[in-house]
Amino acid sequence: MLRSLWRSIDRFSVQHFKYVINELQQIKVVQKYNREFVMDLLQSIVEIVTYGDRQDPFIFECFMEHQVLAEFVRILKISQDSKIEGPLLQYLSIMIQNMDNEHAIYYCFSNGYINSIISHPYKFDGGDLAPYYVSFLRAIGGKINKDTLCLLVKVHGDAVVSFPLYTEALRFAQHEEKMIQTAIRALVLNIYNVSDDMVYQFISTTPVSEYFSDLVRRLKDLCFRLDAVVYDKGKMDTQKRRNGLILESDKIVDELYYFKDILSVGEPRLIRLVMESLLNGLVFPVLFSLLASRNKNRSDLSAITSLYIISRLLQVVGGRSMINNVAGVILYHFLNLNVRVLSEGNASDVQDDVKPFTKCLNEVKRIICAAPESNGSVSVNETYLGAHWESFLPGFNINSPNGEICSNRSGILAFVFCEDHSLLLAFIFLLLILTESKDLDCLLSPMTELYETGDMMLPNDASTSKPVNESIFIRFMPEILNAVLNILAFQQSCSIMMLWHAGWCLRKLLNFHRGLSRDNLLLFTTSYDQSRVNLLKELDGVWFDRIPDTLRTEWASCKRVLEQSSQYKDPLFMLELVLHQQSTDGETSSYFAWQRMVDTVKAFILHFQLKTYIFKGLLVEKPLLNMISSSPNDSGAIHVSDVSSASFGSNVSLESGIPCRIAFSNSEIRDVYVIPVASGIIGKLLLAEKHPFRSRHGVVIAIAPLAGLCPRINEEHPSWLHLRIRLFDTQSYTIKARGSHLSTPDYLADGRWTLGFPDAKACEEAQSSILNEITKQRSAVEYMLSPLLQYDFELAES
Repeated sequence: MLRSLWRSIDRFSVQHFKYVINELQQIKVVQKYNREFVMDLLQSIVEIVTYGDRQDPFIFECFMEHQVLAEFVRILKISQDSKIEGPLLQYLSIMIQNMDNEHAIYYCFSNGYINSIISHPYKFDGGDLAPYYVSFLRAIGGKINKDTLCLLVKVHGDAVVSFPLYTEALRFAQHEEKMIQTAIRALVLNIYNVSDDMVYQFISTTPVSEYFSDLVRRLKDLCFRLDAVVYDKGKMDTQKRRNGLILESDKIVDELYYFKDILSVGEPRLIRLVMESLLNGLVFPVLFSLLASRNKNRSDLSAITSLYIISRLLQVVGGRSMINNVAGVILYHFLNLNVRVLSEGNASDVQDDVKPFTKCLNEVKRIICAAPESNGSVSVNETYLGAHWESFLPGFNINSPNGEICSNRSGILAFVFCEDHSLLLAFIFLLLILTESKDLDCLLSPMTELYETGDMMLPNDASTSKPVNESIFIRFMPEILNAVLNILAFQQSCSIMMLWHAGWCLRKLLNFHRGLSRDNLLLFTTSYDQSRVNLLKELDGVWFDRIPDTLRTEWASCKRVLEQSSQYKDPLFMLELVLHQQSTDGETSSYFAWQRMVDTVKAFILHFQLKTYIFKGLLVEKPLLNMISSSPNDSGAIHVSDVSSASFGSNVSLESGIPCRIAFSNSEIRDVYVIPVASGIIGKLLLAEKHPFRSRHGVVIAIAPLAGLCPRINEEHPSWLHLRIRLFDTQSYTIKARGSHLSTPDYLADGRWTLGFPDAKACEEAQSSILNEITKQRSAVEYMLSPLLQYDFELAES
């Protein structure tokens, strides 16, 4: 009988729902002793409401009739350190997320119950309540639209005076947990996308609008943290610093993309707030300090970090307002210099020329202060600009008797003539971003053009207009090209990364400025010849056998780097150039020798491509190499189809083997045969023991690459032959490099074999045999490279 009664109770019925509600209403206080019971009641209510939303509309009518949301509010108020808040918020989140009925959502958002739950004085002190609370806010945010948003705000007259969902969410905007930050930003963006005029007015009015300045302050803090990693004075190795740069720069990029998302909403008031905060809080301070040479102050960012931040900001955030404000500040000194040059020219022309230029300066200042996104209807707040503009200009004043030299070393031109290669490349990169931007104002764009398209007319009456026939690139192109070419010319003291980025800059400049002057061409030719000599030296190195494969691999990489657009090129290279490169000079291990070989090949490829581009205006798709097949006829030493197939345990002929003895570590002395074999560009040294059943054959017990052996006879024991064995695994190292897990391998020392021969003559014969096979292998590599080097001579002659 009891079983039949139990079956008759439907836990999703209205009757059972009323029973659960009644039980909840009987709760007078929530303490630890009844916490579990209250949680069960709340869970049952949420499950029944979720079921009723899809299956039974009478359940929600009962929900409204008994004002269940009011009971949730009451439970929050009567809880006494019972930690019921987390489960309650979790159940509410589930209920709201699963509501599809618009009438139900509308009811829940009305009557102020949701706002009461949002505004309840929770205690977030270090517990796990914050994730539940933020999840609850996200659930509400997922259901708001232009019709329901008005139910969550409090209005007085024609103005919103309270919006708990937004203001309480902002309390977690800088939370230490990344997931909570992400959830809050998604909620905030959702609010921005569905807000009306009254809500936008509330968002853009202080103190609520301080959220945007807080975001910029956080971004600025991240910039200083990045700068600290760049100029870390501790004992952190290069790779750890590089990993730190990637980590901190990724955080900055995330912040910039959030600004971009806000701007993408398209609301003019939001655009104004974001741009005003970014310009006054970050961009203007950084640019003014950078261009006025005041970045020596410890409170300022370093020049290289400043250039990185501005470049990244232009790439990610962009927009006409940002592009033109940055360009206006950067180019103001250059235009001011033109005014000074005119004023020092022919006195009869001063009145005609200087006044239009002065008016042009005023136009640039107007561009800096305007917000083009709003078509001039909204001006960017001039708080920082107005306070610092007058103090900014004296930094460009020319008081030196030699005014021309001084002017060429101040403001923007200080970077054009900078001796710091990293700063030079970084600044050229920034200028190229501005040059290739479609948002640059028509007044500013002629000052950054890479090619002459005619005269730029100053803003004046037609009767008095004067042309400005120079851009900074056109005016200083010989000097800029010479500076970049000097980086290539001093390649021995520069990292390969710096050379590749210098090559990228050179190709970009040559893309619009065909040809080099005689002096610059001579400088490049000298640099190219040096890269070619260095490549030829590597043919006598430890890794000459890997040069062809390295050429093929790095050729595509170099071409890809040279063809990158400035809008998509990661400016992180600026910071990486600052890192102290590990010097490999004097290092003899195969690991450092391999690094030198790869860098040498990269440098040659870069110079080859640039030379082809200078003379023919194109980049070569693939390296010109002769093909070589490894033939078994090259040597009869082993009975396998290909030398590359000889492996541990292979059967080989001992006819050309030289008997000797060797003692491996933790092993007794063993009688072996040494067999050097070269087939094409593949070369191996085999150690084989005599086969137990076949007297003229042996079994391979050890293999070493021919290249890098450097056979040397011991002076005191002329029957001993010392061999250096390459142990560094280039394949696994390359895989790690592609995955950005690049680090110095644990094993930098090479292996050593010492072979003992019956007498000195046998030792000399073994050394000679090994050297002959190495020479054969090297000749094959030289044959492969000959078309590439021959093509180079033909190019030079043409």
